[in-house]
Amino acid sequence: MIKAGIIGATGYAGAELVRILSRHKEVEIVWYGSRSYIEKPYASVYRNMFQIVDAACMDDNMEELAEKADVIFTATPQGFCASLVNEEILSKTKIIDLSADFRIKDVNTYEEWYKIEHKAPQFIEEAVYGLCEVNRAKIKKARLVANPGCYTTCSILTAYPLAKEGMIDMDTLIIDAKSGTSGAGRGAKTANLFCEVNENMKAYGVTTHRHTPEIEEQLGYASGKKVVLNFTPHLVPMNRGILVTEYADLKKDISAQEIQEIYNSYYGKETFIRVLGDGAYPETKWVEGSNYADIGFQIDKRTGRIIMMGAIDNLVKGAAGQAVQNMNLVFGLKEEEGLDLVPMFP
Repeated sequence: MIKAGIIGATGYAGAELVRILSRHKEVEIVWYGSRSYIEKPYASVYRNMFQIVDAACMDDNMEELAEKADVIFTATPQGFCASLVNEEILSKTKIIDLSADFRIKDVNTYEEWYKIEHKAPQFIEEAVYGLCEVNRAKIKKARLVANPGCYTTCSILTAYPLAKEGMIDMDTLIIDAKSGTSGAGRGAKTANLFCEVNENMKAYGVTTHRHTPEIEEQLGYASGKKVVLNFTPHLVPMNRGILVTEYADLKKDISAQEIQEIYNSYYGKETFIRVLGDGAYPETKWVEGSNYADIGFQIDKRTGRIIMMGAIDNLVKGAAGQAVQNMNLVFGLKEEEGLDLVPMFP
């Protein structure tokens, strides 16, 4: 059995890790870390875990945890993992970090967008960006995995094949994204109160959202050129889900069938990516509670543009599910182990 520790187990992403790993037949959770609920029964924080988890919450002592766990998931705010990780810890255990600490390869870019000093820049180059469908071979050899962000996972996967094949003009790419409120985390914030969110929809982080450089960097690797794009996120009054709509100029006249073939060549054998094809539009309700990413597209012949669309559950494929997918790769397990989650409806 793989012994897993979760630091940040009482946040939304951490709780989703507990939900998935508690039914993973190759994993035993040995540490439910939570700075806010130390020594309190985990099931008293999340009552859905009553008679399922009987352990108490523990602290965030990564050094002690490294002695007990084969893998540590850090579902924590930016800066936390980088402030604690060191060579001794990495020599004893694997780390899958759900924060942004090791996603961006340029430390100056990280510090500019996140407004904090990076405490472990020596590990940035080693860390593998954990987008499984893109970096599978590297992930298998990694001891430090940078689990991608939720917006970035959906945004990158939706455009990646066409960016890689040079089908779209990257200088024209615009990404419009919408997320449920769980993406903002469990902490109390006025902007996320029921009366602020219900019957409302709003843009936020316009031109400044911190996932922007992550998307630009990864699509830059795909296209082989520096990418600068507009990314605008919106908050919508639902619990889960991300829908991205991406617009770009096509670089040549191409048919819908040819676009479909490109997507299928990249994703046709992927368990967790479902290519819907031309004229079929993803919806968040069809991926809720699952590790699937649904992708569709529509060519606009009138304007010479393509509209690409993607949908994921931000807490599963956008966080915990992808982290487990990464863990499975690192430990040589079947990639879909523990992730056979049928989307919930209604």
